[in-house]
Amino acid sequence: MKVLKTVQEIDGEGLESLLGESVLLMCSSYFYTGTLVGVNDTCVKIENPSIVYDTGVWGADNWSDVQRMHVDELYVQVASIESFCRGR
Repeated sequence: MKVLKTVQEIDGEGLESLLGESVLLMCSSYFYTGTLVGVNDTCVKIENPSIVYDTGVWGADNWSDVQRMHVDELYVQVASIESFCRGR
């Protein structure tokens, strides 16, 4: 059996490292994009949110179908986020 003996906690890693940046949140039902402005244990807050209904070709400069939401801020449950990265 292999055993991990050292655990190191690094502040500002993960979602926190993307605060202030454009992000893509790939969630269980939808993909969301916007500027990440808040992070806590249960949810994240993005400004100028949009839903990406169709990514198209991943290497393209723009999403095939992205629609701006009619709110200034959107809260997304961390439990729904499957993966995340810097946005476009």
